[in-house]
Amino acid sequence: MLLATMLLSGIVIAQPKPTLQTRPAAKPAATAPATVLPSEDTVNSFLFQMFGYDPTITWKVTDIRPSEVPGLAEVSIVITNAQGANANRLLVSSDGKHAIAGDVLPFGAKPFEDARVKLEQGVNGSAKGPAKAPVLIVEFSDMQCPHCRKAAPLVEQLLALEPDAHFVFQNFPLPAHNWAEKAAGYVDCVGQASNDAVWKFISKTFDEQDNINAANADEKLKAIATASGVNADDIAACSTKPDTKARVEASIALGKSVGVTGTPTLFINGRNASGASVEAQKKIADFAASQK
Repeated sequence: MLLATMLLSGIVIAQPKPTLQTRPAAKPAATAPATVLPSEDTVNSFLFQMFGYDPTITWKVTDIRPSEVPGLAEVSIVITNAQGANANRLLVSSDGKHAIAGDVLPFGAKPFEDARVKLEQGVNGSAKGPAKAPVLIVEFSDMQCPHCRKAAPLVEQLLALEPDAHFVFQNFPLPAHNWAEKAAGYVDCVGQASNDAVWKFISKTFDEQDNINAANADEKLKAIATASGVNADDIAACSTKPDTKARVEASIALGKSVGVTGTPTLFINGRNASGASVEAQKKIADFAASQK
């Protein structure tokens, strides 16, 4: 994915202080430019022009909303080809004539602070490690996501290297996956029932991922719940309750608020460290701890 870099700058010109007689009337404070959202039809037409030449490529528009950058709309898309489904993000200008593909980097003296605070205050998933730790590691994951399955042992390696870190697993089921949302409900409920069982449930579900589909998801997930040491019927009933759905939706909203567009996404004290090697993630964690 193309990394988008945006530089926002302003110039202030110093002027002599006017006298009382000539002081101009105060001007209203500048307001942020209004964000104009493109329609879903427009986005689909754009994507057709981009990818219509290849019938093996399909897409789904999953969200259109104002971005964290004033005046730009954020369009979330899942693009599927022979290699699988991938989440993508476009930032669209208010005139509807330009789009930026890729990431918007946080900037400032403490660029990751906003995300760190949002995560510290908003996480609601299963957790392990010291509660009051200098390092908070948060993973947004989808139980149907093959990339999440591959990343799981790497996350465990990182946690073994960082035993003093606090780790939280957050549900982020992707719309393109047909049993991920159901599995997220099971993860939430198993976690509510037993913090020991939930890690077994997550691991076993990843192991069984290829054998689960939309038709047999309940049967398979209940069997995994039983094997993990919890009451499968209770978990299945819990997974459909409104408060369970609300917790999953809150987790998705939290992820979106810190820029999550796909899974797995891993944050270390608010810094998106997805895609980095375990060695690099350990260095980031150690550096984050030293900043405390």
